[in-house]
Amino acid sequence: MNNTASLLLLVFLAITFLQSGYDKIFYWKDNVSWLKGHFAQTPLKKQVPLALAHVLLLEIISGVLCIIGSIELYITNGKLYGYYGALFSCITLLMLLFGQRIAKDYDGARTIVIYFIPAVLAVYLLN
Repeated sequence: MNNTASLLLLVFLAITFLQSGYDKIFYWKDNVSWLKGHFAQTPLKKQVPLALAHVLLLEIISGVLCIIGSIELYITNGKLYGYYGALFSCITLLMLLFGQRIAKDYDGARTIVIYFIPAVLAVYLLN
C-alpha cells in the first residue's frame, strides 16, 4: 500500500469531524448554551445557533468526504474525495480558529492548530 499516511490522516479527520458533528446534533441545546456564554462579549453573540449550524454542516461534509476518500484511496488509489475532505477539514478548522480568536480563547485556538497541522498535511499529500 503506497498511501498509508494519507489513509491514516483521512481516517483521523473522519473520526474527528463525525464525532464532533454527532456531539453537536445530540447535544445541540447544551452546545448552544455553552457557546452563547463563550461568545457573549463578541460580535457573534447573536449568531451562535446559525454559526453552530454552519460549523455542523461543514463538519459532516468534511467527515463524509474523508470516509469516502479513505475508501476511494484504499480501493482505487484515487485521491479526489480525500483531497476535498482534507480541504473542507482545513476550512472548518479555520472557521473554528476564527471563532476562538474572536472569543479571545487563545488556549482553544492553540488546540485547533493541533488538528490543523495533520489536515494541511493531508491536503499536501493528496494534492
